[in-house]
Amino acid sequence: MVALVIPQSYSRNMKVAISVPDEVFKAGEQLARQLGMSRSELYANALEAYLGSRGGAAVTERLDKVYASSTSSVDAALNAAQLRSLPDETW
Repeated sequence: MVALVIPQSYSRNMKVAISVPDEVFKAGEQLARQLGMSRSELYANALEAYLGSRGGAAVTERLDKVYASSTSSVDAALNAAQLRSLPDETW
């Protein structure tokens, strides 16, 4: 087993190089200035938000796979009992 030792002075931020279309870059620069934040902060926030939104999608994808292999029909007697238990309301 190899232990990973990170020196105390080592930055916890990963530096990356990415390519984005010119218009996206310009819009990002403008937004960062408007928000008073660095480009790195803007891109980190954007990536974090994207990953957060994909988290729900990943859960949905997994649930879709589970339910794709099972039936979702309700027993007729159970359905009738459920309907009888509901109050009769007019909308």
